[in-house]
Amino acid sequence: MSAEIVMPPGHDIAADVSFELEELDELVAELLTDHAERAARDARIVALRLGVGGQRPETLTRIGARYDLARDRVRQLHTKAIGRIVRDAARSGHRSARVFAHRYPVEAGDLRLVRMLLAETYATDTDLVAMEWSYLKLRLAGHEQGDAKRVAGYVMQRILGWQKKTASMLAKLHVPAESADDLRTLLGDVEWSTGSVAPLPTESARVADGDDADRGRFYLAKAGRDVAYDSAMAARLLRTLDADPAVAAFQEEPTALTYTFGGEDQVHYPAVAARLTDGRTVLIDVVPLGRIAFHHNRLQSELGRDYAREHGWGWLAWTGSALGTAQLAARPVDTAIEQRLTTDLEQGPYDRQSLATASAETGLDLLDLAGLVLRNDWQWDRLPMRLSASPARRPSR
Repeated sequence: MSAEIVMPPGHDIAADVSFELEELDELVAELLTDHAERAARDARIVALRLGVGGQRPETLTRIGARYDLARDRVRQLHTKAIGRIVRDAARSGHRSARVFAHRYPVEAGDLRLVRMLLAETYATDTDLVAMEWSYLKLRLAGHEQGDAKRVAGYVMQRILGWQKKTASMLAKLHVPAESADDLRTLLGDVEWSTGSVAPLPTESARVADGDDADRGRFYLAKAGRDVAYDSAMAARLLRTLDADPAVAAFQEEPTALTYTFGGEDQVHYPAVAARLTDGRTVLIDVVPLGRIAFHHNRLQSELGRDYAREHGWGWLAWTGSALGTAQLAARPVDTAIEQRLTTDLEQGPYDRQSLATASAETGLDLLDLAGLVLRNDWQWDRLPMRLSASPARRPSR
């Protein structure tokens, strides 16, 4: 396979966002639900690792801390569970086989598959588990184990190659071209607070897995040290802050926001806090465009916004796209489509099938739906899929 696969992490991900991409998560979630009947912990490990449900994937170290397991043991359990899930899906004739086979045909060449898998990785902010996700998608599509491993390996090679190239350029104090995001454009969407500005933290709140081997890292001059990141989106943001003269200093993952959701204790680390040369500070979180309207992600953003206000900071949920929360909420959607959904939701929530039907009949796409959810304060749960007119509930802290 040719080594020349151009998939710059700086490209706008809006074109890669779709219901079809999100359906893959839902199908894997169904398979995990079946697996949980026999091995609940192992199914949960896979869900946490892959970020099934729209949340960020977790490192093996962090998952191990949840279950008091060694990192290598978590990897073993994850690998074993993936193998069982693939076999069970093949035996049961689960509909995932048809959907995945259509998206990743066995007859497709490696180049085509790698391009698609890379685009999906960047669109969903799942670089941390690019190999695991790619392998699972291909196996569910019917690719042989060896072929799936090879292609998944190519995907990871491209990501590691980009990381190495970026680190080398930064070491030479040369900012890669694809990182030239305009800070002024980002700051235009910040919700600024009033009051006294709390000092910038001097260390990351992420302790348990801050130096996990899965994470990328590069030296940033403004920080004066190596900085770890989980994805190309987070790396883009950090490089932008490091390169822009309007930023005096920044601290990655400056706080741990703890809360309870779905009956479980949760912790969320907003991506970065940056102090500007004009004295203001902004807390910025990375939330992929296609997933910013999901209930859980909206709750995390509310916690981040509250934290920023309490500290006199600005707040921004950055999507990796020119489209942000405000632009999505103002997104033009045919009034007839919006009225149909509003009327339907007054009668009761949509499940996955009823939403798919409405989308097919009206031409509603995923970004249209995200905009409507934000504009109308609907609640869009992921696992199981449920769209409700009820406003998103806040988590307990």
